[in-house]
Amino acid sequence: MHGGKELVHEMTDMVNKDKVKGTIDDVAGRVKRQVGEWTGDADAQLEGLSQQLKGKSEKAWGAVKDAIETKNSKTQPQTQSDNIEHR
Repeated sequence: MHGGKELVHEMTDMVNKDKVKGTIDDVAGRVKRQVGEWTGDADAQLEGLSQQLKGKSEKAWGAVKDAIETKNSKTQPQTQSDNIEHR
């Protein structure tokens, strides 16, 4: 059974900040790039593309961190207190 503090820690771990920030940058970049295309503004298109690439790299980094955390959590041995069932 989890204590309150452990549960909060697990819930915050589920939300990967790099992935969230990457998604926001990716979407914002797409919008900028599209507006640049509609208006014929090449600078806005490049700025949007750059922000999109930044977002994609942030999301990829978040995925790598998630994979490492998942692997580490599966390989950590259980402690004796993890094996005790609370009633």
